[in-house]
Amino acid sequence: MSRPSTLRVLSSITRPHIVAIGTLACLTFGHIFSGGYPWLAAGLCALDWFLVNLLNRVVDFGEDRVNAVAGTDQAFKHRKLIARGGLTVLVISLVIQGVLAPALLPWRLAYHGLGLAYNWPLLPGKRRIKQLYGIKNTASTTGFILTCFAYPLAVNPTLLPDVTPLTVVVVALFFFLFEISYEIIYDLRDHAGDAAAGLPTFPVVHGVKGATRIIDGLLLASMLVVFGGWAAGVVPWRAAVMGTAPLMQLGLYKGMLRSGGVTSAHCTALTWLGATLLATYHAWELAGLPGAG
Repeated sequence: MSRPSTLRVLSSITRPHIVAIGTLACLTFGHIFSGGYPWLAAGLCALDWFLVNLLNRVVDFGEDRVNAVAGTDQAFKHRKLIARGGLTVLVISLVIQGVLAPALLPWRLAYHGLGLAYNWPLLPGKRRIKQLYGIKNTASTTGFILTCFAYPLAVNPTLLPDVTPLTVVVVALFFFLFEISYEIIYDLRDHAGDAAAGLPTFPVVHGVKGATRIIDGLLLASMLVVFGGWAAGVVPWRAAVMGTAPLMQLGLYKGMLRSGGVTSAHCTALTWLGATLLATYHAWELAGLPGAG
């Protein structure tokens, strides 16, 4: 087996596609709900996803090796440096942010508390959230809700005239369902390693066919929620238009399965596509094209 390139190793360890989609989602929902762009919240969102993904690599050696994830051996070799460096950066950022934007502090603490419990054996019985059936996916999705909804609303809680608290709840529910479908697609990729490590993910417990039925249901439910909210006059079109993304994802991941199964390259490409769609959304808004605003 050839040795992976340095760029591929760094990309695998730092997961820039996750950082990018989290950051752009933070900007997007902050803009939809309150107007403007919550740059501070988005910057901290990027840092926090980078740190959590980095620290994740320190503890996932067994399943990552089975799944042939690039950078696993390098992360294992430097695990102490990664853990100490990541935690040091986290503490320093919390102190600085606590002075500049104290309203964000409880949400960042909640996010990182969730991340630590997800990755490290801090629960009773020395278990991680990642080892708990169903809760694993819910916890990861909750991390996105915290960084993409709570962060921007903490720095700018004033809602636009066509946005109500119910709007936020409906859009958050849409995003929650959609994001869990992403999580299970990633679990399809990691099926072999998770099974070897004894992690009860949906594909491990229900098989690939059972997991795909769950994904299909989540994607359909997310579309019904956001388009139903728009039809009821609760969700403005600039948010409801995101309901087209689950439809696109449905077709794409079905194609991945037909091609022989979901791979790491598939998941990375799917996430970069999501980030590209969010960036295109903002370009469309800034250009004032039809449907913007």
